[in-house]
Amino acid sequence: MNVIIIGAGIMGTTFATLAKELAPELDITILERLDGPGAGNSWVFNNAGTGHEANCELNYTPVDEEVISVEKAEKIHAQFNVAKQFWAYLIQKGAIKDPKSFINQTKHCTIVSEPSIQELKLRFNEMSSHHFFEQMRYSEDFDEIKSWIPYTMEERPRHEKMAATVIETGTDVNFGALTEQMAEHAVNDLGVKTEYGTHVKRVHRSPAGSWLVETQGSGGDRQYKADVLFVGAGGGAFPILKKSHLPFARRFTGFPVGGRFLQAPISAEQAEHYRAKTYGKAKVGAPPMSVPHLDLRVADGQYYLLFGPFASFKPVLERGRGFLDYLRAMRLHDIPGLLNVALEHFPLVKYLVSETFKGEKSMFEELDSFAPGMSKKFNWKAVEAGQRVQIIRDGDLQMGTEILVSNDKTYGTLLGASPGASVSPEVMLRCLEQLLPSIFNSDEAGKKKKEIFPEDNLETLAKNPERYREIRDTVNERLGIKQSASQQD
Repeated sequence: MNVIIIGAGIMGTTFATLAKELAPELDITILERLDGPGAGNSWVFNNAGTGHEANCELNYTPVDEEVISVEKAEKIHAQFNVAKQFWAYLIQKGAIKDPKSFINQTKHCTIVSEPSIQELKLRFNEMSSHHFFEQMRYSEDFDEIKSWIPYTMEERPRHEKMAATVIETGTDVNFGALTEQMAEHAVNDLGVKTEYGTHVKRVHRSPAGSWLVETQGSGGDRQYKADVLFVGAGGGAFPILKKSHLPFARRFTGFPVGGRFLQAPISAEQAEHYRAKTYGKAKVGAPPMSVPHLDLRVADGQYYLLFGPFASFKPVLERGRGFLDYLRAMRLHDIPGLLNVALEHFPLVKYLVSETFKGEKSMFEELDSFAPGMSKKFNWKAVEAGQRVQIIRDGDLQMGTEILVSNDKTYGTLLGASPGASVSPEVMLRCLEQLLPSIFNSDEAGKKKKEIFPEDNLETLAKNPERYREIRDTVNERLGIKQSASQQD
């Protein structure tokens, strides 16, 4: 079977690697617009690098008056556990030599001021009662919080009432480095073919039912033929979906959201002083991806602090592509949905526009509000992040990701954003189960799946504490994530 994958980011590369591991007989080719794997939104500073397992992100536990919902947090945590199983398999196999090349342990913390303390306490009580979050600790003590996340507290007035939670086994993930190493394994060890610098102009069905992929590259125009087509091209998936003429394509359009961060290089000693990702609470009207956070980042052995994000509205689908590409991707039937979002979510649109024109002075003021005195401690600069495209489905704005598969199981795509890369192995496994169900029929594939994913059932992980802890401890050891003292007791 001939499979074409559009996009060599974390999603497309994970899809190709998993598919070849499970079904070596597949003929897989990846087409990528950029010059290498993981160079788009997967690149290290095009995202925050948080290993999202819902440890510290308040937007994953929405509150309705005094009722808090933790179901989304539990699902994301289980998905990340499945992701870690896949990465641990790649390390055990030798496809990735050193886990520290892409994943490094950092505390995951949440900090809030007095108006939100009761909400954080409610969140802690609900979450820590589940075995996923049994290692979470809560404090309102100034000095204890300072010992967890010193840079947020060192110059803060002691009379300022704060509360925080911490989980010691969180992670910082360099998804670009992970994608590069996975791509090398896929090409050199598994036989996946790659074509970089190849822009997909159009996809359409041939009279015989296969997909024809028309591309443009340095070598001129070319056409590829696919029995099965998977599009994992970030924001670029939207125009390709429109050109596919599949019936469900009319239901979807994209709402682009950009972002910036403040970035500062730091020393290894300073990184050891603040080994954390600290999340706060988003402003009223701000999108979920705009929750402020101060993060330790590790990239190619160097250490950085990152603060943001500062959202922006940029009508482009991907960095490196212009406004005209976005217009060309639009159809008349998309306009009512966009207008509906503009009206229904006017505070969001107003917020994005105002953030777009925010200067460095205002960015530093927000940094100092989050962590007093931080703007003067380091040499900060503003950097552009990747471009996210949120889903508009049937006129409604969606926050999340969605797998779409055609009825004849020849076309699959992934739309949306967060938690995105963090849960890519679990999401791509589900996509394979829908798009290529036949590859799971053989005994060999079943054994290989069990080798890669000792436990991929999210409900089992959520309902069986002993099984979860067994899997968690095994994969954490392979990934170099050390247990907390309470886990060891």
